[in-house]
Amino acid sequence: MDRPIHKTNSGQIKVVLNGEKRNVPDKDNEILFPDIYERKIPSQHVALKEIEDELSALVGLDSMKKVIKEIYAWIYINKKREEKNIKAERQGLHMMFKGNPGTGKTTVARLIGKLFLKMGVLPKGHLIEAERADLVGEYIGHTAQKTRELIKKAMGGILFIDEAYSLGRGGEKDFGKEAIDSLVKHMEDKQHEFVLILAGYSKEMDFFLTLNPGLQSRFPLVISFPDYTIDQLMEIADMMLEEREYILSHNAKIKLKDHLGFIKATQTTFSNGRYVRNIIEKAIRAQAMRLLLDNSYERNELITLKSRDLGLNDDH
Repeated sequence: MDRPIHKTNSGQIKVVLNGEKRNVPDKDNEILFPDIYERKIPSQHVALKEIEDELSALVGLDSMKKVIKEIYAWIYINKKREEKNIKAERQGLHMMFKGNPGTGKTTVARLIGKLFLKMGVLPKGHLIEAERADLVGEYIGHTAQKTRELIKKAMGGILFIDEAYSLGRGGEKDFGKEAIDSLVKHMEDKQHEFVLILAGYSKEMDFFLTLNPGLQSRFPLVISFPDYTIDQLMEIADMMLEEREYILSHNAKIKLKDHLGFIKATQTTFSNGRYVRNIIEKAIRAQAMRLLLDNSYERNELITLKSRDLGLNDDH
């Protein structure tokens, strides 16, 4: 959640937040916001520290790590306000994740559930994953029934709907619109009993928000998941390989990096970590077949994936 910040001549900092310019005190001429997320969290915040440790094991997601801290701080301070008999309004925590596949949206949703469980925000903190087929029925009334059943399963935890924009893709007789209306109603009636996270491509999700006038205001947290850089994708590949006890040969590394650069430059949609995983799993199968035919089972051969195993054409 990066915020443009500019010093003013009046000893204040100008912050652009949610499209609104605000002046805040600049104590001792220090810029407060750029490094506030880098400061060490006090030791008593064990729940946040545990989630941060899990997030730190993930590649990228720097903005998401900041958002997690903000959400934790907001909930924690609200509890402190309640203890001092200060008004603490309960804000809805429904979220929208926007980005291409394979950018960590489901993983982050699961970690948020764990954090909310540790903080007492959600009594279960479990994650229910769903898609269009789990919500949309085949006849009048069936969709509302399926949606109710799904939300019942998610009570006390998080309902995560991937490719949520697909609910609005049908025509006039499609029941996807009924699913959207039903979700909006339950978000209002049970807004503090479960958390709804909708995920999907950025442009499609922006259109999705226009399908029901109540949608936009019910998602106070809209978080973007950017595509991974080439270096981050290679880091993800290394992590996947290490977990499986494989390595890439020198030439295989060069070939994979070159291929990822070409794909990112030429494809409008890209599945990021999922794409890398598919390449590695396919390469492992190809290596197994090669070793079987070569009757070669030395340790170094068993752990090394070679350029030919990747199955990537040099001319792309």
